[in-house]
Amino acid sequence: MRLFAGIAAAAILAAACGGPAAVSTPTPTASPTATPTVAPTVANVFKAELKASNETPPITDAEASCSGTATVTLSTTSVKFDVTITGCPATTAINIGHIHEGAAGVAGPVKISTGLAAGDLTLTGGGVTFSKTATPAGPPAWDAALISAIMANPAGYYVNFHSTAHGGGVIRGQLSKA
Repeated sequence: MRLFAGIAAAAILAAACGGPAAVSTPTPTASPTATPTVAPTVANVFKAELKASNETPPITDAEASCSGTATVTLSTTSVKFDVTITGCPATTAINIGHIHEGAAGVAGPVKISTGLAAGDLTLTGGGVTFSKTATPAGPPAWDAALISAIMANPAGYYVNFHSTAHGGGVIRGQLSKA
């Protein structure tokens, strides 16, 4: 009986207050969304320790002192190269740089170019730091399948920078997870 009395009292109270309030649901308004950008993640960032001794054959002249690092950020729409080169003789001219397919000690074909051209860099005190971004159009052209292959087997690819004195490459390093 008390339960019935409680329900009746609640009904009377609701009626006295004008009944239950109407609940309105706001209509959401569409707002523009930003175009997503590819952020570097552990999965798509790789490093290469660049050494003259990694070249095939190893560099043994004055440019053997050259070394550096390359951080390579891969995506299907761009490949970004962040590079530091140090220890080179004052006369060294770094002309081009690429990712090649090939295991350590094996020369392989160019797969992705940095876009660096002769005369683009000036070494100061034997070194330089720069960034370059490649796109799938190349040259050479590349696609998502190549990016997937590099990500699946980074040790099967190397970063190589070429100098005037060493057209085949002066510093080289296999890719590895950053």
